[in-house]
Amino acid sequence: MRQLAVGVGMLLAVGAAFAGDDWKPLFNGKDLEGWKANDPTKFKVEDGCLVGFQEDGKGADIFTTAAFDNFELRFTYKVKWPANSGIWFRDRYQFDILKWTSPKTFSGAFYPGANSTFAFVNLDESIENRDGWNEGQIYANGDHIIFWLNGKQLGEVHDTRSAKGRVGIQVHGGEGFKGMQIALKRIELRPLKEGDKPTPPAAPQSAEPAK
Repeated sequence: MRQLAVGVGMLLAVGAAFAGDDWKPLFNGKDLEGWKANDPTKFKVEDGCLVGFQEDGKGADIFTTAAFDNFELRFTYKVKWPANSGIWFRDRYQFDILKWTSPKTFSGAFYPGANSTFAFVNLDESIENRDGWNEGQIYANGDHIIFWLNGKQLGEVHDTRSAKGRVGIQVHGGEGFKGMQIALKRIELRPLKEGDKPTPPAAPQSAEPAK
């Protein structure tokens, strides 16, 4: 009887933990329902992943049809290099996925939008697994923005240029990025209320050492 009571207690504890988990998938793993691309030929669903690619030097973007204001967003991605990509949020902001020289940055830089420079950069190339899967997370609550990559915080700023907008994926144009590909197997969002604190992610157990 004592073993049964312990087992039931553990199940109740696990149930309570999951009851508070209000992450919602933005991608269903089957098709592009809830998304709209300006060039549908640059995006597809393959092996349960949302894949963006370009083979002709021309870029494209795909966005959710819904807009969001305050949230945490987490995503699992893998890139075929050389590439220039990123995760859009609030229409204009971007979690950049790239290797850039001027100014120098690796994936995880915060680009606030057109006619602006990076609000912060990532100078540590070893954080990203360039040959495998990576875990990114964005906290956007009011003007407060924080990025993480593979469990490590990359930067924190306050930016008032956009309060609400869609989530998206960029495939950057350019001859130098022909053959690039970004695959995302998870894109999830948790709505926040004003004043909600960030929940920093743990380093993913499945992450392979960066090369």
